Amino acid sequence: MIPRYSRPEMSHIWELENKFNIWREIEVLACEAQAELPDADITAEEAAEIRAKAAFSVERIDELEATLNHDVIAFLTNMAEHIGEPSKWVHYGMTSSDLGDTALCFQMAQALDIIIEDVRRIGEICKRRAFETRDMFCVGRTHGIHAEPMTMGMKFGRWAWAMHRALERLTFVRKQCAVGAISGAVGSYSSIDPAVEAYVCEKLGLTPDPLSTQVVARDRHAYYLATLATTAATAAEIATEIRALQKTDTLEVEEPFTKGQKGSSAMPHKRNPITAERICGIARVVQANAQVGFDNVPLWHERDISHSSAERIVLADSTIALDYILDKLAFVLDGLVLYPAQMQANLDKTRGLIYSSRVLLALVDTGMLREDAYDVVQSNAMKVWDDIQNARDGKTYRELLVEDAACTLTPEQLDEIFDPQTFLRRVDIIFSRLEALSF
Repeated sequence: MIPRYSRPEMSHIWELENKFNIWREIEVLACEAQAELPDADITAEEAAEIRAKAAFSVERIDELEATLNHDVIAFLTNMAEHIGEPSKWVHYGMTSSDLGDTALCFQMAQALDIIIEDVRRIGEICKRRAFETRDMFCVGRTHGIHAEPMTMGMKFGRWAWAMHRALERLTFVRKQCAVGAISGAVGSYSSIDPAVEAYVCEKLGLTPDPLSTQVVARDRHAYYLATLATTAATAAEIATEIRALQKTDTLEVEEPFTKGQKGSSAMPHKRNPITAERICGIARVVQANAQVGFDNVPLWHERDISHSSAERIVLADSTIALDYILDKLAFVLDGLVLYPAQMQANLDKTRGLIYSSRVLLALVDTGMLREDAYDVVQSNAMKVWDDIQNARDGKTYRELLVEDAACTLTPEQLDEIFDPQTFLRRVDIIFSRLEALSF
């Protein structure tokens, strides 16, 4: 079932109307191709009549399928009702998977075209915001603990590169899935000329599967679903970082909170990161669906249909869900509210501990053994930690180092060390790489 929040461009791809339209086009193209063969039984006039009269009704197909219990035969029967006598050439030499698999690959490519544009849009937003915030200081965190100073621009830049990698994967997987197969019962072209397959695929913008054994091999579909899942995981990673940075105790960023929006039914003061949370939740569905793709790869011999029923769910659901969360992610990133004053306050929260790595290196530069330098740096750091943990107004890390006779650094040297710019003297190379990034 197509969810109510899906975007119409994507949901339309998986509606029966679109699927049957593709089926009709494949069948008509196959007839036209047959008519061009040197020893053709179907005439060009009959092919033209099929083109002119080919039609279907979703309601009539449903009615026929209720009795026939075969969707392709129901479709062909309904087409024949519209075409009349020339319908004998429709589906000539073909099997159900020739029609279904070729159409499905076409739909998969249609869906990817939308996803690719979603990713491009997010990549462009991230790149733009990276340069807007390249000099906006914030603290970097490892294990959730304050590490060293960095800039907000680096976060946006990292996300831009992640979208670029996603774009490369999606572009490649589109080539992998944009194939067609019209090769007959077990893929041997026993009753149909390979020229028909080539003609149909060319008209649809597909590449003929070199050896289909009736079905297009499902490793293609598994790779497709895995790539969608990886893209969803990237979206969830970005959303998770936004959620973490929006916590009241951190509050460096905030997702857009629109006019009239309510945060909580019980606590009117709340402004929750609900969109980012929604992105994370739906991403889990897309990731879980990838497992179905893997399970669908091993089929019995040349073909069975154990994959078909599951694909009708996961391919539509995954593309619709991913399109939705990427659209929401673009909204969040484009309108992400930044609080640089709070970023600075968080930088200062540990009273200078984030400069410990620079102190360590500077002590080593004076000739001190690394082990001895580490003891000086850590012993003073632990005093600051103790004050912070017990909410005492103790001395800063720099003040303790100045008072420590074992610290061989001068106040002037410490001034330079405790300047956040010293950590970022080489970030220009990062942004020069980002400047060259294109979507």
